[in-house]
Amino acid sequence: MENKTAKFPKGVLHAMIGQKKFSLDRYEPSAEISYFVQHYWVVRWDLRTELPYSQTVLAHPNVNLVFEKGATGIFGVARTTSSHLLEGQGHVFGVKFRPGGFYPFLNAPVSKLSGTSTSLEAVFGAATEQLEKEVLSLPDDKQMMKRVEAFLFEYLPKPDPNVARISEIVRMIQADRSVLKVEDAVQLTGMNMRTMQRLFDRYVGVSPKSVIQRYRLHEAAEQIDQGTVQDWLDLSTSLGYFDHSHFIRDFRAIVGVAPNEYRRAQI
Repeated sequence: MENKTAKFPKGVLHAMIGQKKFSLDRYEPSAEISYFVQHYWVVRWDLRTELPYSQTVLAHPNVNLVFEKGATGIFGVARTTSSHLLEGQGHVFGVKFRPGGFYPFLNAPVSKLSGTSTSLEAVFGAATEQLEKEVLSLPDDKQMMKRVEAFLFEYLPKPDPNVARISEIVRMIQADRSVLKVEDAVQLTGMNMRTMQRLFDRYVGVSPKSVIQRYRLHEAAEQIDQGTVQDWLDLSTSLGYFDHSHFIRDFRAIVGVAPNEYRRAQI
């Protein structure tokens, strides 16, 4: 079991504050599972002597299976940010599927899950309450991961070549800052635009435009969190925006506040 965490990943907003409130560890899946699963993650917190803390996240384009006391479920890709209240002491175990990696389990357009959640019963026919109790009662991350992998193995589908195809396109979009619109992704990949849009709806759950937008904003939020932004125009240009106002609109539409308001919340 390899722990991948060196710092909080992009998408955890106001990460410098968050890392004082909770820990986040990520682990590699086994070889057979890794075709569908990107990694496992575990969040732990102990705020028994502190006020509750609300963590806001701008999610990656991945479906997550989350084991949390009283709130276990399968969560589609959020369309904007989501907030999670941490209070007292607790932990959560999550399975982050690869972009497109949950489709073979669901066998239906993943867009049906976007912005919402569903139960283990609905997808796997499994008893959520019993499995939640088993997983969360285990004493360490390794044993939780072993139990969840055993569960996934029971329902493991055959590899779908579109999963690898979509995952690679998403990786390319994330890595290439010059991709700012779907036409850029089409040019980069050589895939027909309508084919890309159809595959993203079925396998990822959100549009290529949404994936492009959130990755650029992940980078922006991280730079603001790290205090390295001196000029908004320089930031928007470094992210590939040729129109500064376009960057401001995107940030406000998805994160919910303008970049300068986001920075003030750090203080």
